[in-house]
Amino acid sequence: DELKGLERSNCLEGDPDLQFLLDGGKLVKIRSSSWKKARFFKLLEDCKTFWHESGKPFRKNQTFSIDDIDSVRMGRQSEGLNKHTDPSIDEQCFAIIFKGRKKNLDLMAASGQEAKQWVNGLEKIMTTMKNLSRQQNSEHWIINCMRKADKNDDNQMSLKELKHFLRQVNVEVDDSYAEELFKKCDTSNSGSLEGSEIKHFYDLLTHREEIDVVYGNSAETEGQMSKASMEDALKLIEKYEVDETAKQKNRMTKDGFLMYLHHEDGSILNPAHKDVYQDMTQPLNHYYMSSSHNTYLMEDQLKGPSSTEAYIKALMKSCRCVELDCWDGANGEPVIYHGYTLTSKVLFRDVIRAIKEYAFKTSEYPVVLSLENHCTVEQQKLMAHYLISILGDALVTRPLGNTMSKNFPSPEELKGKILIKGKRLNKVNASLNNNSTIDEDTVSEEDEAADCKDNGQKSKPKKSKIKLAKALSDIVIYCKSVHFNGFEHAKENQEFYEMSSFKETKAFNLAETSATAYIHHNMDKLSRIYPAGSRTDSSNYNPVPMWNVGCQIVALNFQTPSKEMHINQGRFLPNGVCGYILKPEFQRSLSSQFDPNTLTNGPWLQRKNFYVMVISAQQLPKLNKDKQKSIVDPLVRVEIFGVPADNASKETHYIENNGFNPMWNEKFHFDIHVPELAMVRFVVEDYDSTSQNDLIGHYCLPLTSVQNGYRHIPLLTKRGDIISSAGLFVHLMLIDAQ
Repeated sequence: DELKGLERSNCLEGDPDLQFLLDGGKLVKIRSSSWKKARFFKLLEDCKTFWHESGKPFRKNQTFSIDDIDSVRMGRQSEGLNKHTDPSIDEQCFAIIFKGRKKNLDLMAASGQEAKQWVNGLEKIMTTMKNLSRQQNSEHWIINCMRKADKNDDNQMSLKELKHFLRQVNVEVDDSYAEELFKKCDTSNSGSLEGSEIKHFYDLLTHREEIDVVYGNSAETEGQMSKASMEDALKLIEKYEVDETAKQKNRMTKDGFLMYLHHEDGSILNPAHKDVYQDMTQPLNHYYMSSSHNTYLMEDQLKGPSSTEAYIKALMKSCRCVELDCWDGANGEPVIYHGYTLTSKVLFRDVIRAIKEYAFKTSEYPVVLSLENHCTVEQQKLMAHYLISILGDALVTRPLGNTMSKNFPSPEELKGKILIKGKRLNKVNASLNNNSTIDEDTVSEEDEAADCKDNGQKSKPKKSKIKLAKALSDIVIYCKSVHFNGFEHAKENQEFYEMSSFKETKAFNLAETSATAYIHHNMDKLSRIYPAGSRTDSSNYNPVPMWNVGCQIVALNFQTPSKEMHINQGRFLPNGVCGYILKPEFQRSLSSQFDPNTLTNGPWLQRKNFYVMVISAQQLPKLNKDKQKSIVDPLVRVEIFGVPADNASKETHYIENNGFNPMWNEKFHFDIHVPELAMVRFVVEDYDSTSQNDLIGHYCLPLTSVQNGYRHIPLLTKRGDIISSAGLFVHLMLIDAQ
């Protein structure tokens, strides 16, 4: 009962929207225009699991976790609902969008009011779960595992059930230890644990010896927990101390200290970097921009599905540059898909509607639409019509202030604006007062379009000429696509708003052989990098060398979970996850002679020592949930990505059969030369002597956003979603080299 009380306290008890979910009700599940079935849905008592009945008698009723939900959308805001339902029932519809590749759940309630109740309740409980500290999530998870281990629902725990529970929480102990633990808690000698005995077992299990050591060492200094000022220490005590008596005495207990470590102030990410903190008034090309390649694809580049959902997911991750491959479609309607392949098609207008709806949900800073145009003039005119009519005032159709300046406007000036990147018939200035009646002309196609036909072959692709509609040309203002003919040619002939796209092989070669020239090119122009056509599996290249030479639009396949996407997620984690990161000053100053490959003396050289002590991990997830006896053997690897001189990787030994509370206490040291370009990634893997290790979790962030001291590090899944109960405990020191 004590444990249930703890669990229910996390659960909005007494809230009418919560009670509505607990009571449940009938909803119509929609899969197609002809498949619409009524099903009963409800929230289970643990407040974390949603249950719904199955229509097949031989199939168990189905459940999913609230943690699996990415978002809930009111109205016909999913691809399925938009396609299979009538606009007249918009108010009754809502969709549950899951993390990863799990299909959306498209639902219809009996009324608009009922649909609102479902959506309000779900959003409220999702927000509550998100706002729980990792410690509370950990408690919630352990209690849920305890309940599952209680096979006969008698609120007692036998020795057999205790062993089953320990395997569930990812720890393997020998029988003698399990029996010893059981006897220590079974004070009534009844042969089963109940009431306060279960609470005692829970306290023993969750006791963290390493916290005792850290707290004991820190508390010797008159109650001050670090080198923080007395004023800072008192603020932390006021905010996190749970014992009122200790608080009145300006002291922090171990429970208060643990609470502090699990909250924002104790996180590895500097709280000052969590919101937008950088200067957003610099020219647009002075920022790295979170960018996606072939955004419409959900899977591979050859036969996978195209979807508006892919755009929504990228934009909701604050991606600020998305790609649209545009082709002639049936009935005069332009479509988006990967040309010369079997990937499915999605209507251009549906994609623009989705972009209009979701472009600024998570970031108010500008979005660039990178058009790869293969359409005939007539369908190009329709594209221009959709862009202008759907995007409205958000679309930039003239230079700000109606006159073209000498450099880009800033992200701040472009808040809420959408820019078109594409081919243009003439210079921007030439057309502002141009009343020409010519509505089309010929231009060379995009570099990437030529590579698309080449499909990854080594031969140089032939560039074709295409006819370009004036209506589409005229809305290309700050991102006019031009072919790259060398840095000297660009310096002499290119306007600042004329930008080139580089295939990764070309870009990597330039970064290696002409790094300083590339950096100077990017000081007043934009560069977009895209994956080679040979990456038909939608794999990714390493974005770090491209950032090292100041490239802004480093486009990756967002649909592919990979180390490269983890690094990208880490790069854009600070600054409010707004999709823009200000480049270091030495990549913006015309006097800079920075070369990441040679590291001559200059303001970029700020040598640091980075000391990492990997102490422990908590509640790592089981990877093979189908095998109850499968326990992980975790190890931790610390990786540095930056200029070549800083790239490094070091790892701990692995610990056998303990994913619940493994402890390493291993120390590493890294020499850092250019901290402003360095990223640190923490990786937890399940060791396997016969095959490749499996990823358990990871976390990446810029080294300049790391907080020194004892820190808890959250862990993310391969797809970048947080693992609510899991984490690493480390000690970090980034200090100037002597």
